[in-house]
Amino acid sequence: MTADDSTGRLDDDDYPAYTMGRAADMLGTTPGFLRALGEARLITPLRSEGGHRRYSRYQLRIAARARELVDQGTPIEAACRIIILEDQLEEARRINAEYRRAASEPRPRDGE
Repeated sequence: MTADDSTGRLDDDDYPAYTMGRAADMLGTTPGFLRALGEARLITPLRSEGGHRRYSRYQLRIAARARELVDQGTPIEAACRIIILEDQLEEARRINAEYRRAASEPRPRDGE
């Protein structure tokens, strides 16, 4: 991989650029909290060749939302379920908007 290839990945939300320690520092939480999110299957960090967990910016946003809910008193298992449901709702809204756009487009008539 060239230097240009690796710096281009820094803009990729799914690129696992952050170590567990760095991710925990950025979120103001502990590595144990991140491990708990993994055990609850909310996020699944990629592993480096040495077996260390690596997190993407997308995963950090999910973890930050989980921390927000837990800080408000929501049990971690419930927080994870809420986030999964929020994600499913957002996806359903996106699909619904696509269907509405497609339905509102003019359709060609037979023979045209």
